[in-house]
Amino acid sequence: MPIDQITLDILWARLIATTNDQAAALMRSSFTSIVRDAADLAAGVFDRRGRMIAQAVTGTPGHINSMATGMIHVLEKFPIDTLKPGDVIITNDPWFTASQLNDITITTPVFKNGRCIALFANCCHALDIGGRGLSADSRSVFEEGLQIPIMKLIDGGDRVEPIWTLIEKNVRTPREVLGDLHCQITGNEHGARQLLQFLDEFGLDDIEDLADEIVTRSEAAMRDRIRALPDGTYRYDLTVDGFDAPLTIKAAIIVAGDRLVVDYAGSPGPVPLGVNVTLNYTTAYTNYGVKCALAGDIPNNEGSFLPLTVTAPEGSLLNCTFPAAVGGRHLVGHFLPSAVMGALADALPDAVQAPGFDGLWDTHISGTDRDGRHFSYTWFSAGGAGAMAGKDGMSATAYPSGIAGVPAESIEALAPLVVRERSLRTDSGGPGQFRGGLGQVMEIEVLTDADYLFSGLYERTRHPAPGLHGGGAGQVGALRTNDESDLQPKISTMLSPNTITTLAMPGGGGYGPAHLRDPEHVLADVLDGYVSVESAARDYGVVIDEDSGRVDEAGTAALRAGMAGES
Repeated sequence: MPIDQITLDILWARLIATTNDQAAALMRSSFTSIVRDAADLAAGVFDRRGRMIAQAVTGTPGHINSMATGMIHVLEKFPIDTLKPGDVIITNDPWFTASQLNDITITTPVFKNGRCIALFANCCHALDIGGRGLSADSRSVFEEGLQIPIMKLIDGGDRVEPIWTLIEKNVRTPREVLGDLHCQITGNEHGARQLLQFLDEFGLDDIEDLADEIVTRSEAAMRDRIRALPDGTYRYDLTVDGFDAPLTIKAAIIVAGDRLVVDYAGSPGPVPLGVNVTLNYTTAYTNYGVKCALAGDIPNNEGSFLPLTVTAPEGSLLNCTFPAAVGGRHLVGHFLPSAVMGALADALPDAVQAPGFDGLWDTHISGTDRDGRHFSYTWFSAGGAGAMAGKDGMSATAYPSGIAGVPAESIEALAPLVVRERSLRTDSGGPGQFRGGLGQVMEIEVLTDADYLFSGLYERTRHPAPGLHGGGAGQVGALRTNDESDLQPKISTMLSPNTITTLAMPGGGGYGPAHLRDPEHVLADVLDGYVSVESAARDYGVVIDEDSGRVDEAGTAALRAGMAGES
């Protein structure tokens, strides 16, 4: 039946509140800082047809959008009317969900009057999944850990004990991994209770009419935004480090009426090590980039995805086939929103963002502490985001993943680590009329008397984030140790106990010519320690009188005249 606008607004608000409570219950009960502090998760509600209707505001695009396009696989294995109250479904299949074995998806059906009316699902990064650990140096998915096909973890309320035992025996941190599985189940159950409560309040038997209205309106709004773009093909190439050779992502956006296709033909073929990306994950981050540029205010659900198509040649880097290694898939996948925005830079100059550090820096350290106890700990860190028209890039901010930085206090409380330094990295943001965001510097000491394993998943150590519309590139990242150990950005290394490691993270690209930046803004950057005096003169053409602490207007005018002539 038709739903009037006021009722729709109320029901929509309740749906969002329900998914937010679902995510909050999961985060507050989690056993790991990955979920509790970093929010490396996603949560959402799906209708009987497997369409995502609403999502929590907390979560990563790679998790939520992969669930959105992956729920169909769950329902193919377990058709909706075969599910029973008390069922819980689990999988970490990279080709059906979030493209990495560490990301485990839990799905729980919701019943009213004996009929399944909806599905709640969430996806979380498990602290460990066996295999090589968090690194990209595997040569197939078989080396990367335990693969869990789509199967029941709980069947009609009864635990499927062999699966729980299998997981427990194949991970290094069973307490945390199994604990978080319970928390994922609890989050879904909390969302289900909230949904049933508000359906009773409004006298509804299911969410099908509401889902149809949400999907239809979102699709229509998305088509209107696409229709406003001139028809044509928009292209952009973006280069990342890769392993032994750089990888260039080639994006072509084809706009035809109210349809938009993103085609990655011409991008690299598969690589022998673990940065390959499944099409599900490629689609997830591509859709996110399109939404950010075109329709950030349109709800993220099945309807807003319908006008979008993402293609990549089968077997290629961005549509890899089993059993390709995918453990570091975000070291390519996280760059896709920047490729999309680069392609749309001329069509939507005021709505796009310059590329940033993009590929989340993941660090995993394991060994034995000074009391002989084993430890295994992972945290995520962020460099600088790209700038856009009217806004400097955000510093030490995890765009596009949205993952939060874990406080140093949490890191030191959960592992025998000391964060000796955590600071913004001067001059790392790309110069521009609007400056790229700064990376950060982290100096880490491990409190151990034995060699320990250091694993990192790092990008942009050789190829910086480029600017847009005349903006400059950010600085590349760097790894160094106090004893000059040979650290590779994507390969595990054993380090001696007295090793202190420094992570210098990349900065984001600038937007617009640097000589157009307001000199007073450059001065403020210098005073804040974001830009050095030397960089102010070299990159921005701003001369600062260090005695008075003010801009030298005559010197600045002369420098900028030369810069304007060169540009």
